[in-house]
Amino acid sequence: MSKLAIVKVKLDREVNGYVVSCSSTKDAVVIDPGLPVEKIAEQVKGLTVRYILATHCHPGHVAGKDDLKELVGGETALHSADAKQFLRSADRYLVDGDELEFGEFKLTVLHTPGHTPGSVCFVVANHAFVGDTILAGGIGKQTPETDLRRQMMSIGTKLLRLPLTTALYPGHGPATSLEREMAQNPIFRGAPAPR
Repeated sequence: MSKLAIVKVKLDREVNGYVVSCSSTKDAVVIDPGLPVEKIAEQVKGLTVRYILATHCHPGHVAGKDDLKELVGGETALHSADAKQFLRSADRYLVDGDELEFGEFKLTVLHTPGHTPGSVCFVVANHAFVGDTILAGGIGKQTPETDLRRQMMSIGTKLLRLPLTTALYPGHGPATSLEREMAQNPIFRGAPAPR
C-alpha cells in the first residue's frame, strides 16, 4: 500500500506551501505555489507534478503558479470565483466535489467560501489542506473580500463534517487537527460539542 508524503515549504509572506506525493508512483500535487518557486521546485525533484493547486488567490498563495508550471510541469487549478475576483487564469477551474487523482491517492475539493469567494480546501485521506479558511488557534486574517459569516458557515458545513482525527494543514502557522481546533480555537466557543 502506498504512503502519502507531505512536505511543508516555508514561502514568502509566511505562507506554507505543500508538496503532497504518492510514495510508490512518485506522482505529486503542489498546494499554494507562492514564492520563491525555487524552494518548491527543490522539493519536487524526482517527482512528477500532476497538479499545482491554490487554496485561494491571495498573492502569497498563488504568485508562483505559472513560473512553477514552467519549471516542473503539471496542471494549474483554482476556483473560478477567485479567478474572477483576482483576475487569475488556470488550466482548470475547480468546483466543490471535484476529485483529482495522483498516484494511488485521490484529492477531493471542498469549496469553502468566506476568506475569499473561491477559497477551497483539499482533502486527501485523513489530511485536509485548508488554506486560510482555518488556522491553528484562529482563522486567516480578514481582507476586503472576506465574508466572515460565510467563512464560519463553510467551516461548519464542510470542515466539521470531516472526522475529528483529520489533520489540518493551514496556509500559515503550524499543522493541527480538527479535534484540537474544536477544543481550543476561539471561533468554536459556544459551538455545540461534536456528536
